[in-house]
Amino acid sequence: MYNAKSKTAEEFIDHREILDTLEYAEKNKGNYELISQIISKARESKGLSHREASVLLACESEEHNREVEKLAREIKEKFYGKRIVMFAPLYLSNYCVNGCIYCPFHYKNKNIERKKLSQEEICREVIALQDMGHKRLALETGESPESPIEYVLESIKTIYGIKHENGVIRRVNVNIAATTVENYKKLKGAGIGTYILFQETYHKETYEKLHPTGPKHDYAYHTEAMDRAMEGGIDDVGIGVLFGVHSYAYDFAGLLMHAEHLEETFGVGPHTISVPRVLPSNNMSEDTFAKIVAIIRISVPYTGMIISTREPEQTRARVLALGVSQISGGSRTSVGGYAVGTANTSQFEVMDARSLDEIVNWLIGLGYVPSFCTACYSKGRTGDRFMSMVKSGKIADFCNANALATLKEYLRDYASEETKALAEKMIEV
Repeated sequence: MYNAKSKTAEEFIDHREILDTLEYAEKNKGNYELISQIISKARESKGLSHREASVLLACESEEHNREVEKLAREIKEKFYGKRIVMFAPLYLSNYCVNGCIYCPFHYKNKNIERKKLSQEEICREVIALQDMGHKRLALETGESPESPIEYVLESIKTIYGIKHENGVIRRVNVNIAATTVENYKKLKGAGIGTYILFQETYHKETYEKLHPTGPKHDYAYHTEAMDRAMEGGIDDVGIGVLFGVHSYAYDFAGLLMHAEHLEETFGVGPHTISVPRVLPSNNMSEDTFAKIVAIIRISVPYTGMIISTREPEQTRARVLALGVSQISGGSRTSVGGYAVGTANTSQFEVMDARSLDEIVNWLIGLGYVPSFCTACYSKGRTGDRFMSMVKSGKIADFCNANALATLKEYLRDYASEETKALAEKMIEV
């Protein structure tokens, strides 16, 4: 599956090509004949190139922008229906050797309490998450000798081994620093779901300024991490940028070029794309953010999209309709935030602090079906096998029924009476 002639980071994230793309987009932002042709192509649900998508992003015509939003809603409905997959992050450690200037975990920060969870503490955190109803977790940890790959592997084993009265954690996704092919093989062997790593920015000069010290300073090693992960046998990878640290148009193009590279090299693009923003200090308008989500949806229609509790309720509601298919709920971004009770260890401020039950209730009220399903992972429908089913439209045959089944499971074991009553009305319909 791995292509030994895989391009280097600076080849598949070609700076000159991105600049030419932005120039082309600016030149053609008023070329409504071309824009209409691009939208017509997107209607075929086979995706768009980074250059075509960038033209749509630059377009200032309200009529065409509304058309893009309408199409994004249609494509979202076609491939994902009303299902919204639920998950929660679990922070294992905030020790870090990197100097990332946007992250409070950076090694120079003396105002944050450093904490690494023991395996006993991990059990307490996971049981607290299970008591909420979560079945899918995303492990987070800083890059440090305090949390080597052996610690992560032991933690995954601990999590999968916890038996709860209402079930177990069924899928553990992992968001850790770029590592070696050998370590990715170990993660694959531990039974992880998706390997997630954000680029923050694809603009090399800005990337190096944002990461002045530590292993993460190496732009190429970080950007090529997904190639090594897939070479190591990990079928599902998740990419993303941190919108707001550089030009959103540049990083938007780079993000899609990364997706194109994975598709070209491995025959399958990213399993998920995340769209976090730097908040609250971000100069991107809500309209621009919604537009980015909509264009990503029509450009990579088969890829899941994730939005976290970085965003407030109203923003999450808007982008759910335009393309987002996974959200976190009841999240804590601190080490030990669910049960252990460690203060002053958060990575970022949670803007949507509602409980999981409140978010499930809210989603149902908006007409969505909160899903706790992990059947594709357990049945081996990952990587190209998953994507082929999505592209054929057959995945909905499994997902709709499984989403309802896992929602009923949540209602039976965890939901408030108010949420149960609201869901029962929806299910009857």
